[in-house]
Amino acid sequence: MSALGIAFTAYMLATSWGGTYALFTTAVALVMSALALLRRWRPPWPAAVGVAVAAAAVGASHAADLPQEPSPIAALALAVLTGSALRAVPAGPAIAVALGGAATTALTWTSGLGTVTALATLLMAGGLVTGLALRAFAPVR
Repeated sequence: MSALGIAFTAYMLATSWGGTYALFTTAVALVMSALALLRRWRPPWPAAVGVAVAAAAVGASHAADLPQEPSPIAALALAVLTGSALRAVPAGPAIAVALGGAATTALTWTSGLGTVTALATLLMAGGLVTGLALRAFAPVR
């Protein structure tokens, strides 16, 4: 599913912004998706790296006037990483990842209101709520 979303986003950016703009967004989405797939491997590292990659992508997109980050697939991966960390990682690192994910999502609002921003916010809220609910009602043993 991630591959289809990445391909669709790359196509839409290539036809609207031009071919090279899609490369950055595609690279970020690929890295974020790979980290989401590796989230069970040595937690909390994939989640922490994912938050750092997403924050760097948002900053770079602002600085270089690139399409707004995180892309829908990268935002979904960030929400998965955040929710997964809240469920399975000890409290300290889980809180750090959740705050970092929320701060990265809040940073997207500095580029203006839009569909990408709203979707990223909705996905992050879903990741936070789901992760906390699973931590409370279905803890990892």
